[in-house]
Amino acid sequence: MAVSKLELRALGNTGLKLSTVGFGASPLGSVFGPVSESDAVASVREAFRLGINFFDTSPYYGATLSEKMLGKGLKALGVPRNEYIVSTKCGRYREGFDFGAERVTESIDESLERLQLDYVDIFQCHDIEFGSLGQIVNETIPALQKLKEAGKIRFIGITGLPLDIFTYVLDRVPPGTVDVVLSYCHYSINDSTLEDLLPYLKTKGVGVISASPLAMGLLTEFGPPEWHPASPELKSACQDAAVYCKEKGKNISKLAMQYSLSNKDISSVLVGMNSVKQVEENVAAATELALFGKDHETLAEVEAILKPVKNQTWPSGIQRS
Repeated sequence: MAVSKLELRALGNTGLKLSTVGFGASPLGSVFGPVSESDAVASVREAFRLGINFFDTSPYYGATLSEKMLGKGLKALGVPRNEYIVSTKCGRYREGFDFGAERVTESIDESLERLQLDYVDIFQCHDIEFGSLGQIVNETIPALQKLKEAGKIRFIGITGLPLDIFTYVLDRVPPGTVDVVLSYCHYSINDSTLEDLLPYLKTKGVGVISASPLAMGLLTEFGPPEWHPASPELKSACQDAAVYCKEKGKNISKLAMQYSLSNKDISSVLVGMNSVKQVEENVAAATELALFGKDHETLAEVEAILKPVKNQTWPSGIQRS
């Protein structure tokens, strides 16, 4: 059977073209339960076969295990390095946060060794709201520019939960310094606040990646993990929406993926995957969307159920203990 490849979208001014579905490698670090090396390698291989060319990790995920597993998976592909795009992060570690120039400079070498790569395409400051934004602007990003000049990274990114951290940094660095932002939990059926920021990011020439289309488990049949920081009413409304979908023979996770994928100003929707089955489900959601469009009827009903809690977020910093 011929594999229909995923749509590719340009990432800001980088010249990179990312698959609309991105492979979030945090689960490869056994963050959500044990993942064997063979499953990790098989899921990376299947993702690449189905047209996913963008893989995202961090030394924080599984205390460096995610990077090691992703490295093994990419190596097993046996394809030229320019056929896939890799992003990893710096500043957040199992030991805590350190956005100092010295630490992030060491960090890239450690990450490259674990990933078995000579360079990463995107190097991102991880969850910057936990650091000093002044330090990010004046120390961290200049250190990353030196890594760019050294050829260890191609592009610079910033990530975090509150949206105002992006404007804070981008308003204070020279144009073209920050190439990419990775936002999470702000472009899904229950919270689309990232949309308001997209015109601003476009004027800055910054590419946009949106992660967690399932709102960290809220938009799933199983529901979120116990540690999820959402309010009880938000959890309850999402549960009602999931039940409604199930009764109609629909899957809320697929609906949520398709909602996130349908905004062309977002280059890639990053979703965590740790099995061939999950990879296939996520790619199928994108393929069906391309062929048949959104399920407007079910989406309208789900949006109505979630309307009372729409755009309700949670304070950053309530993390899994």
